Amino acid sequence: MAKAAGPAAAWERVRTFALGLPGAVEEFPWGESVVKVNKKVFVFLGTDDGSYPLGITMKLKDPEAHAHALSSPGAEPAGYGLGKSGWVRVPLAEQRAPAADLLCDWIEESYRVIAPKKLIAELDGG
Repeated sequence: MAKAAGPAAAWERVRTFALGLPGAVEEFPWGESVVKVNKKVFVFLGTDDGSYPLGITMKLKDPEAHAHALSSPGAEPAGYGLGKSGWVRVPLAEQRAPAADLLCDWIEESYRVIAPKKLIAELDGG
């Protein structure tokens, strides 16, 4: 259902989800939205001003999640050498782009790779 609403709705849902994670804060380096935990980026959201196609970039260490994300239409290893460390860029405007629920699962995976153990325990209800 989220897909029918379009890429902007998926982008906003992912942004809201990411900002709801323990200790998450949004910053705007390079004029783009990023969400950080413990001063480290766990998701690049880019811009929503129409200057670039909507997409998200996250770090996926789990081999299955990483392969699944890369199989999304138009997905690719992130630029600037980040792809070597498991970062994947997933465009949201492609036909058959991943549903917002799946994107949120990947965002949580990226968060878990970056966040300190104390905040992961808080996320898990501990």
